[in-house]
Amino acid sequence: MAGSAPAFASTALAQKYACVACHQAAVKVVGPSWKEIGARYGDGKGSAAQLAASMKAGSSGKWGAMPMPAQAQVPDADLQALAQWVLDGAK
Repeated sequence: MAGSAPAFASTALAQKYACVACHQAAVKVVGPSWKEIGARYGDGKGSAAQLAASMKAGSSGKWGAMPMPAQAQVPDADLQALAQWVLDGAK
């Protein structure tokens, strides 16, 4: 049961910062699913840091026409936790 605490914390963070308005675990909503994001960014060391940086800065054209708005208001520690959670399968 100890392994569920970080997942719960990251699920709570995804809700707190309204990530769930555009992203879901396995289904594309407005943006790609967390599963798709994990598959693209989960390819090596440093991926969580790269994903967190992309979330903070925002992006355009990586996943089609819909841009990812910058999330600069989210603390770096929370971005890192969310990024790692996504890479770990968003469970």
